[in-house]
Amino acid sequence: MTVIVKKGWEPASTGGPVLRRAVGVPNTAPRAGWLRRVLGVSLLAKLVGANVLVALAAAVALLTTPDALRGARGVEILAVALGLALLLNGMLVVLALRPVREIEAVAARVWRGDFGARVVPSPVADAELARLGCTLNLLLDGLASDRDRLRAAAAQTMRAQDAERSRIARELHDSVAQSIAALAYQLTAAARDATDPATTARLAELRAFAGTVLEEVRALSHTVHPRVLDDLGLVPGLQWLARTMSERSDLQVTVTAAPDVADGASPEVMAALYRVAQESLRNVERHAHARTADVRLARDHAALVLEVRDDGDGFSLADAEARRPGMGLFAMRERVDLVNGRVHIDAAPGRGTRIRASVPIAP
Repeated sequence: MTVIVKKGWEPASTGGPVLRRAVGVPNTAPRAGWLRRVLGVSLLAKLVGANVLVALAAAVALLTTPDALRGARGVEILAVALGLALLLNGMLVVLALRPVREIEAVAARVWRGDFGARVVPSPVADAELARLGCTLNLLLDGLASDRDRLRAAAAQTMRAQDAERSRIARELHDSVAQSIAALAYQLTAAARDATDPATTARLAELRAFAGTVLEEVRALSHTVHPRVLDDLGLVPGLQWLARTMSERSDLQVTVTAAPDVADGASPEVMAALYRVAQESLRNVERHAHARTADVRLARDHAALVLEVRDDGDGFSLADAEARRPGMGLFAMRERVDLVNGRVHIDAAPGRGTRIRASVPIAP
């Protein structure tokens, strides 16, 4: 198909909308470029130019006024010129400060965590402000690039740590625990064959001690990396965590979740939510003086939402982060952030704590 382009008109293939080819919109790029150059001059030049134009207009008005009316009209013309000059100066200053407010708004958004915020070029910004906005955008682009690289490195480190935890847990469970179990069996057999009552009692004590060590090694293995999470999934893992927490302390932990709520979730998502629940319950056990804790797992559209509540003392979040940087809240947020999730902590002295983590099922 042949497209005929008339002289002075812009074809759609040059980057304009396809509609230009159909309706024939004239090419206004030179005019727009001229206007941008005028609007892009410095604020001082704009003010001087506006005042010069007002002064020239006032001078022309005075020169064209008849001599008989020049005295009376002169005062009016000067008053109008002064008012117009003040109005133009005010408008130019307001327009010049608009890009500054845009830069301030972008900085505030970045401070709140919106690293995708950028300064939108303003047609009324002077050259200095335009360069400032471009420089800020370049800095934000570099910051976003560095942040992406750090996130990738942190995610890789986290996966390596989880793999190492899994290996250590498997070694504890399959090697160390089995060796202790074999030792306990040998002690039981030796106690059964012993004829001296004192020796039998001593061997029984050693057998009981070996059993205690065996349970501690198994518990340590599950603490390092719960195999139930790999074998059965997130919901059984949370139920096992609640059961072991209730058995070893006075804290009563309940889990509310549908059996298939975590179907389709990646191992990284399940590990992140499990660690949030583990760290939250650990903090409740150590610091909250709570009687009960409730763990809820639900699906919210394409995200898994984990919520941990307790009826403990609560705390001031700002004070806790200032006094106890190793409390685990920062690590909890970082782990969830690596799977594109968010953690919200609602806590106050005297009214318990609620920790809510929301993570996309497919990060």
